[in-house]
Amino acid sequence: MLERLFQDVNPGVARILDAALDGKELSTADAATLLRVRGADLQALQRAADLARKEDVGDDISFVVCRNINFTNICYVGCSFCGFARHKNDAAADAYDRSMEEILEKCGDAVARGASEVCIQGGIHPNKDHTHYHEILTTIHSAFPQLHIHAYSPEEVDFAHRKSGMELDDYFRWMMEAGLGSMPGTAAEILDDEVREILSPRKLTVARWEEIVRTAHSVGLPSTSTLMYGHIETPEHIANHIALLRDIQKDTGGITEFVPLGFIHEKNMLYNVLGSRPGASMSEDLRLIAVSRLMLRPWITNIQVSWVKMGAKLAQVAMNSGANDFGGSLMEESISRESGADHGENMPAEEFRRLIRELGRVPVERNTTYGVLARFEDPALDPASLEPERRIELAGPARQRDRDPMGRDAPASAPVLAAG
Repeated sequence: MLERLFQDVNPGVARILDAALDGKELSTADAATLLRVRGADLQALQRAADLARKEDVGDDISFVVCRNINFTNICYVGCSFCGFARHKNDAAADAYDRSMEEILEKCGDAVARGASEVCIQGGIHPNKDHTHYHEILTTIHSAFPQLHIHAYSPEEVDFAHRKSGMELDDYFRWMMEAGLGSMPGTAAEILDDEVREILSPRKLTVARWEEIVRTAHSVGLPSTSTLMYGHIETPEHIANHIALLRDIQKDTGGITEFVPLGFIHEKNMLYNVLGSRPGASMSEDLRLIAVSRLMLRPWITNIQVSWVKMGAKLAQVAMNSGANDFGGSLMEESISRESGADHGENMPAEEFRRLIRELGRVPVERNTTYGVLARFEDPALDPASLEPERRIELAGPARQRDRDPMGRDAPASAPVLAAG
């Protein structure tokens, strides 16, 4: 019977999947092959990635309660895939530059709604410099020291660092002293300079992106990692990009997660003028989740879905195709929305828990570096009305797993929310 289920799988694909499940490192050629599979081969890929996920991180599905704060949409980089950027002389109701008071108000709202993290990113405003980025950190950290500040893409770091006159490692230490807790691994798009020349010719190069990420890790600042797909890239570009992330992680151990980001096409030049593909298909979404699981193990074991780009239901399918993290609640989301995404801006914690329970899995609220804040074993203990303070009380005093500076586990047991 089982042989009949897999009789249509291509023998070459089966050999690649067997090797990956046996712990052998997936080559870029093998990854590119898997990024093209369809039909029975795709189903086998999903099943293999789901098994690898179970072996790597178990059956829990995590999420983080966080708030995005885009402090300005004024930007002159001119990325062809962006619908978010505005010039500073655009209509006042459209272009914005948040005051410190506005940023603090948003942080206060985030704390009131149970957030453990704020994610701070913005456009490259020509009138700002390194002191502005530093001031945002000191202002937030002074008012809300309990919030983890996940801030500033490598593009923003490149811009501010060049104005600072500091050595790059000293610049990172200065920002960390001000409250910076981790760095988004965005501005990566596709880590290939020929592709980047079309996507964003004025953006930082692959070598500079890698220098910034490696230097951050060298001083103890962890980062996420990302990839944008569904536009003009090939499977080979994707495979090489993931291989570079894997090499960085082997050397530094500083990447907490990998987040594939599907291209949103409706309101930008890359699709409407340059004629890119109109984003990824469902099959592409699932292939990329599955291949990233197999290619990055055992170095990066947290594979996150972007529910903003995929939608909640496809994100659930991805959880059975190698992913283990639902991402963040966001509370507000501007960048995908301005390019045409229509899956919403906020996902409350209770909705994450509902979606995860529909899959027969256990919801886990985590912090930015994957420390466990609460494991919701018993559905009776996580109703929609449960307040953050009550959740903390139920979880008990030892509610957060200890982490080292790069987000790795220290030996400790996670709190469990269970009956009795």
